Amino acid sequence: MPDQASRGHGESHFVVLPDHEAALAVARRLCAPGFRSLQHASGRPWLAGRWRDDEIVAAAAGDARLAVIGWCPVSVAELERAAAGLRDLTHLDELARRLPGSFHLAASLGGRCRVQGTASGLRLVFHRRIGEVVVAADRADLLAQDSPVDERGLVVRLLFPTPHPLLERTMWRDVECVPPGSALLVDGGRARLTRWWRDPEPVRGIAESVPLIRDALATAVDVRTRAGGTVACDLSGGLDSTSITFLAARSDARIVASTWPALDPVDEDVAWARRAAAHLPMVEHVVWPAERIPLVYENLLGIDDPMDEPTIGMMDRQRLLEDLKGLAEKGSRVRLTGIGGDHVAWCSEAHYHPLLRRRPLFAIRQLRAFRALFDWPLKPMISALADSRSYGAWLADEAERLRAPRDPNVIGTLGWGTGPRLFDWVTPEAQALARDTLLDAAATAEPLGRNRGEHGDLEPILSCSRIIRQWEQMSARAGLPIQSPFLDDRVIEACLSVRPEERVTPWRYKPVLTEAMRGIVPDECLARTNKAQAALEASAGLRRHRGDLLELWESSKLADLGLVDRRRLTELALRPDTPELRTGILYSTIGCEVWLRSLDKGAEHAVAG
Repeated sequence: MPDQASRGHGESHFVVLPDHEAALAVARRLCAPGFRSLQHASGRPWLAGRWRDDEIVAAAAGDARLAVIGWCPVSVAELERAAAGLRDLTHLDELARRLPGSFHLAASLGGRCRVQGTASGLRLVFHRRIGEVVVAADRADLLAQDSPVDERGLVVRLLFPTPHPLLERTMWRDVECVPPGSALLVDGGRARLTRWWRDPEPVRGIAESVPLIRDALATAVDVRTRAGGTVACDLSGGLDSTSITFLAARSDARIVASTWPALDPVDEDVAWARRAAAHLPMVEHVVWPAERIPLVYENLLGIDDPMDEPTIGMMDRQRLLEDLKGLAEKGSRVRLTGIGGDHVAWCSEAHYHPLLRRRPLFAIRQLRAFRALFDWPLKPMISALADSRSYGAWLADEAERLRAPRDPNVIGTLGWGTGPRLFDWVTPEAQALARDTLLDAAATAEPLGRNRGEHGDLEPILSCSRIIRQWEQMSARAGLPIQSPFLDDRVIEACLSVRPEERVTPWRYKPVLTEAMRGIVPDECLARTNKAQAALEASAGLRRHRGDLLELWESSKLADLGLVDRRRLTELALRPDTPELRTGILYSTIGCEVWLRSLDKGAEHAVAG
C-alpha cells in the first residue's frame, strides 16, 4: 500500500499518537511534510495532521490536553476549565453530550488518550496497531500503509443496501472502525472502546419538544453562520432546505441560496424555492441555468478523490462540485444543506410494530391509514407485523436470500429494514463470501435501538452520514466545505426524543419540523408535502454516459478480482433504457469500482480474503 499521508488530502485530517517512545517512529511514517502537531504533557507528539486555525480549539491544564476539531462554538477558556477538572477520561462523556456542532473530541491525560467522532457517524474514528502502539485517525486510509485491501469489506459494499453492522467494517484488514457513539481509549499498545452516546427515550410529546428542536436546529445553523461572511444555502424548495435557509437568514452573514432546476417538467422544486425566496429579500437567490445541470453518472472516469471507503455518493459528485464552483465565485465560505431532515424529522413506520402490541386499537387505525396512503399490500403487511425474529435471526435469514426477488416495500418498512441483495452480475464466489460475512455478523449482531422502530430510525441516519462524510471531504478539497446541520448529534437527539406516534403519522408530513419552524418559516412554505425524485436526471445520465460505463466495465478492477461479471455489466451499459436500471441498482457496484480506481494507480494492491 502506498504512503497514504503523501496522497494529498486537501481537507483537514489527523492522527492520534499515544504517549509512548515507540510512537515517534510511527509518527515519522504517518506524518507527511507540513503536518501540524500538538504534544502530550511529556512533549511527545499527540495530534498530528492538517487543519486550519478555525477548525480546531485546543487547551491544556497540568497533564491534561483537550482538542475539538471541526465545527463547534466551544471557547479555549471553556476547554481549559474542562481540562483542569479532568481526572478520568470517561468523565468526558458529559462534555461530549453537551457541545453543539459536528466535531471530533480528543484528549490526553497522563499519557493516555481518548478520541471520538459523532454519534451520527458523520465524523468517524479508526485505529490500528502499528508495532508496539495503537494509533487512531479520522480516516481509515491514513492508517492503511502496507495493509491489504479486505476483500470481505469490499464484497459487503456490493450489497444493496449494506445492513448494520457491516458498514463498520473498513476496507483494510488491519484497520478497525470505532462504532458511532463510542470512544476509543488508548494506553500505549492497549486499546478499548467505551460507549458515550445512546439514543434518547422517545417519551416527549410534540408540544413539549418543539422549542427543543427549534433551539437545537437554530444552534446548529448558528455554529456555521456565526463567523459572518458569505454563507451559501442549498434551497431546493423542500421543507428541510427551506428551514435551514430561513434560519441562516436570521444571522449577520450574507446568504446566497442556490437552486437546481429539474429536467422533469412537473417537478415543483424551483416554484417552491422561489416562493421561499420571495420572503427573504436580503437573500440572493440563484437558479442555475438548466444547461449547466450535471447528470447522474457524469465524469465517473475522472474521479481521483482519495476516499477511505466506497460510496454511492459518487453518482452526484459532479453536480455537487458544479454547485460549489458557482457559489465559491460569489465568495461563499461554507454551504449549508438540508440533508438529514428526511431522517430526523420523520421516523420509521416500524415503530408501529411494537405499538401494535402496546396500543393495538390505535396502531390498527394508523396502519390502515398508512396502507391507504402508501398502497401497502395486505398479506405482506400482516406478515411483517407478525414477525417476531430478533435482529440477528433476521440478518442470518437474509444471508440466505441474497439472490431472492425483492420483498414488497412494506416488509422492510415495518421490519428490521430492507433485505440486502446482490445483483446478477455479482459472481457466485462473491456471493459466497458475502453470505459468510453476513452470517458471521449475524452471530453477534445487536440492533441499533431497543426495538425495530428505533433501529429503523438510526440505521438510515448512519447510512446517510457515510455518504455525506465523503461529500464533506470532496467539498473541502474543492475549496468550499458543505455542512448538514440536521445531522448534528444535538438535533438528532431532540428529534428522536419525541414519541414516535407523534413523529410519524399518516395524517401529517414531518409534523415535528413543521411545528418547530412555525413563526420562522412562513406558513405557505411549510405547506409542501412532497419532494422531487430526480428520476429523469438518472435515466438521462445513463443514456448520455453509457460510453463511460462501457469503459468502466471493460477495464473493471472488480472483474479482475473475480467479484463481478464483466460481460453482464457491459451488456447493461449497452442497454441504458433497461427498466431495472431506473432504480439505482448499479450504484453500489459503481461505488466500489470507482473506489478501487481512486487508489494510487501505480500501487499494487494485495487483496486478503
